[in-house]
Amino acid sequence: MRKALRGVLSLALLIGTASATGATAGAATAAGPAPGGTTVAGAAVDIKDRLLAIEGMSLVEEQQTPGYRFFILEYTQPVDHRNPRKGTFQQRLTLLHKDTSRPTVFFTSGYGLNVKPRRSEPTAIVDGNQVSLEYRFFTPSRPDPADWSALDIRQAAADQHRVHTALKGIYDRKWLATGGSKGGMTATYYERFYPRDMDGVIAYVAPNDVNDGEDSAYDRFLSRVGTKECRDRLNAVQREALIRREPMKKLYARYAAEKNYTFNTVGSMDRAFESVVLDYTWAFWQYSPAADCATIPAAATATDQELWDTVETISGFSYYTDQGLEPYTPYYYQAGTELGSPDIEQPHLKGLSRYGYQPPRTYVPREIPMRFRKQAMRDIDRWVRHNATRMLFVYGENDPWGAEPFRLGRGSRDSHVYTAPGANHGADVADLVPDERDAATAAILTWAGVAPAAVQQDEAQARPLTGFDASLDQKDTERGPTLRP
Repeated sequence: MRKALRGVLSLALLIGTASATGATAGAATAAGPAPGGTTVAGAAVDIKDRLLAIEGMSLVEEQQTPGYRFFILEYTQPVDHRNPRKGTFQQRLTLLHKDTSRPTVFFTSGYGLNVKPRRSEPTAIVDGNQVSLEYRFFTPSRPDPADWSALDIRQAAADQHRVHTALKGIYDRKWLATGGSKGGMTATYYERFYPRDMDGVIAYVAPNDVNDGEDSAYDRFLSRVGTKECRDRLNAVQREALIRREPMKKLYARYAAEKNYTFNTVGSMDRAFESVVLDYTWAFWQYSPAADCATIPAAATATDQELWDTVETISGFSYYTDQGLEPYTPYYYQAGTELGSPDIEQPHLKGLSRYGYQPPRTYVPREIPMRFRKQAMRDIDRWVRHNATRMLFVYGENDPWGAEPFRLGRGSRDSHVYTAPGANHGADVADLVPDERDAATAAILTWAGVAPAAVQQDEAQARPLTGFDASLDQKDTERGPTLRP
């Protein structure tokens, strides 16, 4: 019935009701909150009812979690914000509801949606609500039929803008945007296209590939990160795996047969095998602490199985199969049309590598057309340098994706770029050196409008407003193909 009701919504109602809904909800909020909802004209209105009063919003599920209410929702979005007549699709989002009197954090992963209650670091810092949005074209938030030309950073930013507009009437306090990796990129692009929506942006480990044709920064990074002993150990595993290509591929063939994996998108098991091996060094620094160098086997004396095991653990042999790539097709499409992607040389593999680092086109089915638009990232980079206001970028010292970071320019205001020593692709504010950690925490509290008086006087007093919650503050550990942010 819910699907049927959606089908009869007029597009005029879909596009035109956000502001009216916001005004109605804003009046309700002004009446003051009540447990589980809002008091309007003497009657308690449950927060769920307020959400479902938004045109195009529907409930998938509500889950119970201590201290919050957690909703999985769907929202009707235009396939093409530039041309709403092209139809609509259902975009998933979640809401971790604390209280309408608290600030709200808009979290984006840049990928699919985690439908379990999770709290980003800024949400814990400000003790706020959290809205999390699935990126368009990641299933099930994919139009049908899928017009891939509608997948770009501006369309995704417009998705966020419409969700924010719809919810702002209920959550009328300060809003912050955040995300890590591609989610940090997403938060940055959203700020570029809708700079008046958010009161602050916290972007974690967000790559900034301004010139896709010039990637020497990644080569320099990989030649200097960690110790020479560790780099040599990792490089030796890559070399030995390619030297033993045939016996390693026998292990791969057995593995693929057991799992029913296929290789139609990349073209062959041999190409997939090399893609996994070439990712090995990058993947180690992206996800592993430097101390894990001690676990890397000595390549020359390792058995074939030991080589397989270390590459499988760090790179993952499933990721370049058809089954491993399919969930990430939207990312590779964007990497090959707007975002750019690293192309590293790895001279220690000269004479052993048959294909080199593969472009994103390799990992996208051929029936999906792609054309690279080189101005997209240059526009973002230029805007950040000249217009960034209340933006915080956090990077990890050992993370390859930080080799091309966002940088601030003379036009930026109240914005910061920090690097966490020894951290990798999971770097956050808590990993920063104390002075920078306090300054970053104080900025987040201030932008959210909840900085205590002591913090306003002395940022060294800045602390998160909530403590660690093991059920909400776990970092997601799901990994896909390595060479993606």
